[in-house]
Amino acid sequence: MNILLLGSGGREDALAWRLRQSPSCGQLVAMPGNPGIARWAECVPGDPSDPQAVLQLARDLGAGLVVIGPEAPLVAGVADRLREAGIAVFGPSAAAAQLEGSKGFTKDLCREHAIPTADYVRAETVQDALQALDSFSIPVVIKADGLAAGKGVTVAMTRDEAVAAIEAAGDGPLVIEEFLEGEEASLFALVDGECAIALASAQDHKRVGEGDTGPNTGGMGAYAPAPVLTPALERRAMDEIVLPTVRALAAAGTPFVGVLYAGLMLTSAGPKLIEYNVRFGDPECEAIMPLIEGDFAELLLKIATGRLAGEAPRLSGAHAMTVVLAARGYPGTPISGGAIRAIEAAEQVEGVTVFHAGTAEDSGGLVAKGGRVLAVTAVADTFANARARAYRAIDQIDFADGFHRRDIGWRELERTPA
Repeated sequence: MNILLLGSGGREDALAWRLRQSPSCGQLVAMPGNPGIARWAECVPGDPSDPQAVLQLARDLGAGLVVIGPEAPLVAGVADRLREAGIAVFGPSAAAAQLEGSKGFTKDLCREHAIPTADYVRAETVQDALQALDSFSIPVVIKADGLAAGKGVTVAMTRDEAVAAIEAAGDGPLVIEEFLEGEEASLFALVDGECAIALASAQDHKRVGEGDTGPNTGGMGAYAPAPVLTPALERRAMDEIVLPTVRALAAAGTPFVGVLYAGLMLTSAGPKLIEYNVRFGDPECEAIMPLIEGDFAELLLKIATGRLAGEAPRLSGAHAMTVVLAARGYPGTPISGGAIRAIEAAEQVEGVTVFHAGTAEDSGGLVAKGGRVLAVTAVADTFANARARAYRAIDQIDFADGFHRRDIGWRELERTPA
């Protein structure tokens, strides 16, 4: 079947790479794509959040499946428009995408259905938020209600920091949230509207600096699986968090179709939901894709058409590590246009694939375009070996304007030293 993939980041490069290996994948087209995605798919310019433009391209392609990578097209209702036209889509409706599009929507759903999460208050104005702040202890979490590309969260360690975050946000919806103690992990579940099956776990590294310091980013690296999310904890997370959410959305007439990404805090009382994303995480996707076995395109089609029941996704049992190479200045104003060389040398390291997150081609070759530029991913038989390969590969890349964290996976490394 012909497949249309929407998006232009590292996540979509990994999806395109995996889809291209699927026996059922015919022609693969990406809108708009990037130089890395162009290795696996034909890239077509266009706005992936424009429902009519996407529908027209899907029709021109004769697409049997559309895979929506980023969150913005989902919130914009692209999946709805395609389904109305009878085209199979991997990705939720705009109504179901509120799980990511509105933090307040998700928190209210958790409260209504007794899903474990942090205590919270919703606020519409700065004054409301400052008043709500008095009912929380410090540290406290301040979240922008809408889409924020993984960066709309402030973990305030003092009241002054919390006040500054609230005032910087200005009037508009915010969520003030209890700070949860524990270790974070990500759980990805495949959902066809009614059936939900756990796919994989991962652990992301949001802070820009080593030792998890500095401001939040879209993610500086990840590894999969995350052994801290044990089989018992994963089962609890599915039973107490994911499945009640899926049932609630189905009962509301807005069934969820796609991948549901639960960001979890593993507290002393068990897993609690930090937030949902309604698509694969980035860079977690780059770590997960190399572990999936079988016909990935056919699996996504079964999800899109409500036929997931009994289809247990197969993982290889290997370990994967992704390290993000970002442009200096990120997550503020990154330096653009810096030359990138020697990716081929990095991919000579066994088990390594370099995914493009923010690159462009100019007359001189490959250059940086965006904050997160490359996602260097390595696969090996053990976590420690995957980590070693990833750093060996990233050291081969010539990108003078780039930087990366050297401690991705530090918690797991402490638990399982080489």
